[in-house]
Amino acid sequence: MAVTTDLWTYRGLIGNLAQRELKARYKRSVLGWGWSLINPATTLLTYAVVFGTLLKVQPPVAGNGHLKNFALYLFAGLVIWNFWLAIVTGAMGSLIGAGPLLRKVYFPAECPVAANCLVALSQTAIEVSILIAIMIAVGNVSWTFLFVPVIFLLLMLFSTGVALVLSLINVYYRDIQYLVQVGMNVLFYGTPIVYTLALVEANAPKPIELIVKLNPLTQFVGAMRNAVYNLKAPSAAQLGYLTVVSIATLLIGWMIFRRYSAMVSEEL
Repeated sequence: MAVTTDLWTYRGLIGNLAQRELKARYKRSVLGWGWSLINPATTLLTYAVVFGTLLKVQPPVAGNGHLKNFALYLFAGLVIWNFWLAIVTGAMGSLIGAGPLLRKVYFPAECPVAANCLVALSQTAIEVSILIAIMIAVGNVSWTFLFVPVIFLLLMLFSTGVALVLSLINVYYRDIQYLVQVGMNVLFYGTPIVYTLALVEANAPKPIELIVKLNPLTQFVGAMRNAVYNLKAPSAAQLGYLTVVSIATLLIGWMIFRRYSAMVSEEL
């Protein structure tokens, strides 16, 4: 409760930090917020061409019974990955960047991490809105879209828990940011985003298949694809697993951060 109270007390600061980051991100840029669309669109196009056209990865038939589009299937997975990546990697940079301010004025060290979550949410809201609009345009629409906010809420809790720990470690050991970059590359291809889970089930050894399925990001991607591409409600077991993992990760991450962040301003 103390953590929630602190964040609410400093909600104005969190909002200002988020606004400052958003303004600085595209400052002196001709296209400005256009880059928030160009960057993910370029990534989507690259993966769609390489894996959908050249390697001919076949997506399942969508929930409307006739759509079979790898780019949209991929997009539904990439929005999950982009949100996770923005929160985790952005948190490390936001805490380091808040160092000069932390040395001058007291505020909970969680505030820059919370502000980064707001920045990531703004970017993701644009991407998800585009995805939903395209799905509606091609006639692949259902009430299951209502699960999207739930999925991203749980993903935010999970990502924030991981981000708190990694951002704290990064303050004391700056090598962690490079290790995270390497780890993210491995994790991306260890999560069924540019390929289907069916390929893993058909070709991977059982231990590898189990690891991939237990990967929370695999379940987040699967839940998102069910909701917006397959037009199926995520199963109760899947939502239950994601809820438990997300809340547990957030609580553990916050307890670790609270315990060791008292002197973080001196290290910054």
